[in-house]
Amino acid sequence: MLLQDLLNATVLGSIYLLFSMGMALTWGTIGILNFAHGAVFMFSAFVAHLMLKLLPLPGAVLIGLAAVTGALLSVLIQKLVFAPISKRAKNHRAAEIQILIGGIGVAAILVSIVEIATRNSAFSFGEAASLGPGTVEVAGLRIGSTVATVLALALILGAGLIWWMKKSRRGLALRAIGVNPETASLMGVNQSRLAVGTMAVGGALAGLAGAMLTLHLVALSPQSGDGFLIKAFAIIVLGGLGSMTGVVLGSFVLAFSETFVILYGSGSWASAVSFGLIFLFLLVRPQGILGKLEVRRT
Repeated sequence: MLLQDLLNATVLGSIYLLFSMGMALTWGTIGILNFAHGAVFMFSAFVAHLMLKLLPLPGAVLIGLAAVTGALLSVLIQKLVFAPISKRAKNHRAAEIQILIGGIGVAAILVSIVEIATRNSAFSFGEAASLGPGTVEVAGLRIGSTVATVLALALILGAGLIWWMKKSRRGLALRAIGVNPETASLMGVNQSRLAVGTMAVGGALAGLAGAMLTLHLVALSPQSGDGFLIKAFAIIVLGGLGSMTGVVLGSFVLAFSETFVILYGSGSWASAVSFGLIFLFLLVRPQGILGKLEVRRT
């Protein structure tokens, strides 16, 4: 029983990781705190749900479709909302606040569309969507195809993104923008092009997480992205802004903390864990577990 609970917590942490990586990537590099990330997460899964009504698509195709939808939607948001705001803002600080408000507006529109289409009810992929054979038992653990896929995606994408950020030229360019965008521009870094690519990757990760959560929990509600947005904040604060390794660590710390509260306490307190961890780390270690203090010399 304990091993099964640990497996469930690991699956939950893997879904948190897939969702949070996209948000951490855009916030920690190009400085966009995307409040529409949760709505993109939900809306991408909803598009896959609609396509499933038209065509008998397998689960793997639904996941890919949700990821592509998330990427395209995020690129549109960047091109039509965030980029124009950045160009017209008086300064960087004003741009950050206006982008934050713009993201909230975009999220409200996407959520409203799904609420109207579903009459504010949950939607699912149904029993037709499958990723393979049913549940198998290994060493007393019940492992389904969806669980195995979530764990594999989290491992591959988490490790791949960390390596890409540290070793690839574009990853290093993104890190340079996160540290000093002015100097990065002088070195020839095309910030607008990288911003579009970064938003695409972040949106694809959001769509992927939305599809996987729908397959794992069977259904998703139009408001599901709101709760995940709060948890992503907790994860990024825990791990440290700008550290993808910290996001990995924070995702599993939060998932295991919530699972522990549900098993040995009251389930109604599980959501409070996110806020509690945020408050604790803001007081004790505001830079996060793996984050670094910023030093400004005058």
